[in-house]
Amino acid sequence: MGEVILTMKGIDKSFPGVHALDHVDLEVKKGEVHALMGENGAGKSTLMKVLTGIYSKDEGTIIYEGREVEFSNPREAQAQGIIIVHQELNMMNDLTVAQNIFIGREPMKGHLIDDAKMNEEAKKLFERLNIEIDPTESMGNLTVGKQQMCEIAKAISHEAKVIVFDEPSAALTESEIEELFKIIRDLREKEMGIVYISHRMDEIKVITDRVTVMRDGGYVGTLITKDCTKDDIINMMVGRVIYEDPKTESAVPKDAPVVLKVENLNAGKLVRDISFELHKGEILGFSGLMGAGRTETARALFGADAKESGDIYINGKKVEINNPEDAVANGIGYLSEDRKRYGIVVDKTVAENSTMATLKDFMKGPFINKKKEREVAQKYVDSLKTKTPSVDQLVVNLSGGNQQKVVIAKWLVKNCDILIFDEPTRGIDVGAKSEIYHLMNQLVAEGKSIIMISSEMTEILRMSDRIIVMCEGKQTGEIRIEEATQEIVMQAATLRN
Repeated sequence: MGEVILTMKGIDKSFPGVHALDHVDLEVKKGEVHALMGENGAGKSTLMKVLTGIYSKDEGTIIYEGREVEFSNPREAQAQGIIIVHQELNMMNDLTVAQNIFIGREPMKGHLIDDAKMNEEAKKLFERLNIEIDPTESMGNLTVGKQQMCEIAKAISHEAKVIVFDEPSAALTESEIEELFKIIRDLREKEMGIVYISHRMDEIKVITDRVTVMRDGGYVGTLITKDCTKDDIINMMVGRVIYEDPKTESAVPKDAPVVLKVENLNAGKLVRDISFELHKGEILGFSGLMGAGRTETARALFGADAKESGDIYINGKKVEINNPEDAVANGIGYLSEDRKRYGIVVDKTVAENSTMATLKDFMKGPFINKKKEREVAQKYVDSLKTKTPSVDQLVVNLSGGNQQKVVIAKWLVKNCDILIFDEPTRGIDVGAKSEIYHLMNQLVAEGKSIIMISSEMTEILRMSDRIIVMCEGKQTGEIRIEEATQEIVMQAATLRN
């Protein structure tokens, strides 16, 4: 590590009803990967938004390359070499990949945009990232994981001196994460300062040099990564030790009835002849690499995407699910991996989002019973430990993890018997993960049944009673948890037919 390139000292920021940052300190050196950690709502993303001019600070100083700075907007920060890769994707789905990457700085040929050069430059970026993405493809046609890689490519395309990665690996596969780490190590060798925000403890130990921990908007301390343990960091974040031991045996009784049966489901190239059963009180894990077809299977089952063929039975009765309304009417709830697109309405309140799937239950004549709506929403804010000043807070003002909790609350209010959790803890810290794991175990103990799609192997092994493995749109394994290991699951996940 070299000399200090960035110092944030005594940064304070308040919003209506929220003291988001309470005199926070951060120091980043050249050639350093500096982890910024804390629970959801601790203020990590807010601190970075202050740095890059998205928010103005109330107090404190920012010293960059030896001089005091304060940026009015992200474009000013970019011009000075400070780039942020946001946790929430910020792409325009109708534009091509290359157009998204170079928007506002397109190569020109006379008075016209040089599309050929722009596509070629995008192609070079992807070659550097070791991923295969067509620069001419529409952004909206890509998976969440590939969209995230495009966001990273866009950041790297700038002449950056400091890059902030805000949960860059949340939607990436293990192989994509390895490629990301190669790029980060290359940037570190070029003496770039890197701030790395992540909730994945194993990543922090592998890729970072120092760790700064925040809690409830305040600065807790800074550790040298190689000299601290995972438990040291967690204790600073949440004040308690959290264990993530794998499940060793199924909690489902052998005579548990089948609540959902899927036979020969087909929907596009990533859902080919899928068949499985879900038992009452079971957590059925779906594992596989990015693009295996897990989310596509869930969307076809939920009626969000049209199925070509296949039969669905609920409690032994064949049902027709042609749209999400049919699925909800049959007791199925779906927690999407892309909460911003499918899970929440960000300019509505916590209460309004929580009752969105059950609005008719809160109607009093032509009016919504706001008192009842708030009471029910508050119940789930309390049980899920959602950090919000009140249920009247707009969801856009919550952290990513707390937005996820609002989506979960929506389906708990609906009281669905079958719940599909697609990446339920994506972008959520270890403390909140533990709470959601506890909630899922509580739900199945009460007789609910859960299909859990997860890209985190530790999560699959910790939570699943049984595991369905997919590869390139096909089922390649069904593994009892008693027999499951990382090696066995990965073998099935790479078993191409």
